[in-house]
Amino acid sequence: MKKFMNAAGDILTESLAGFAAAHADILTLDPSGKFLRRKTLKQGKVALVSGGGSGHEPLHGGFVGHGMLDAACPGQVFTSPTPDQIMEAAANVDTGAGCLFIVKNYEGDVMNFEMGAEMSGGQVASVITNDDVAVEDSTWTTGRRGVAGTLVVEKIAGAGAENGMALEPLTALAKRVNANARSMGVALTSCTVPAAGKPTFEISDGEMEFGVGIHGEPGRRRDTLKSACAIAEEICAAIVHDLGDRASGNALLFVNGFGGTPAMELYLMYGLARDLLEKQGVRVARSLVGSYVTSLDMAGCSITVVMMDDEMLGLWDQPVHTAGLRWGM
Repeated sequence: MKKFMNAAGDILTESLAGFAAAHADILTLDPSGKFLRRKTLKQGKVALVSGGGSGHEPLHGGFVGHGMLDAACPGQVFTSPTPDQIMEAAANVDTGAGCLFIVKNYEGDVMNFEMGAEMSGGQVASVITNDDVAVEDSTWTTGRRGVAGTLVVEKIAGAGAENGMALEPLTALAKRVNANARSMGVALTSCTVPAAGKPTFEISDGEMEFGVGIHGEPGRRRDTLKSACAIAEEICAAIVHDLGDRASGNALLFVNGFGGTPAMELYLMYGLARDLLEKQGVRVARSLVGSYVTSLDMAGCSITVVMMDDEMLGLWDQPVHTAGLRWGM
């Protein structure tokens, strides 16, 4: 294993310190190191709080700032943040309008965010993202996993909060975005957790893991490596089938890299997916391509399709200024 680090036990602490220093105009790291928060809070706005295991950067800390999250709680690598982290983050960023928790559907995340909400004693609502169509259940979840669609929920809900939406309609909006989101990923290599020092799973040069999760957990099947066309066709067919009657009209197409995939390959996959979807009657009205919801150094990508109504399109277009996503400012 070759990584830029001093000691596996210090990598998260040192990374967070560097991240906060690099983006000090946008966010601050709590002195305890338990959460990142927006540098300047907007009074009377519903606060958005998210988080999860580290190793998926820029998710979630990279999306703290204007138009997205008010706070993000980083757990250890691929490990849920603790309830006290979540409670303290919520207390720190709630300016009187309550908090919306955006939680990926992993058992540890769901349980700890529920406990954090109970401990906070404030006005808290939650939306659980579950956009992965690859598997219905896994060793990490009950029900579908929350993956790259989480970013879209955070962006659109963040814009709604910035506009002054109250907690109840904002929660309904976030749930509507999640209900219209579908994702699936494929891995060409494993990832290597620093503390483990070896790949999470073994995969040969001629194989791929189809439907892989963002922690390297198994997907639908291990298969021989296919062409990019064949991979895009299978993923898009699965997404369109799962959307059913929803698969018509305007959509956001998001091709996400897992950390070890060059932009050249991501844009190739985007072009293939766009052509396939538009032949199925899905109009790609908005696009996002890049490594935003990663799995450390894994080579691979996911495709996310979010069917968008006019309100969602308008909120997606609103200005955002975070370390990982920014436009319109």
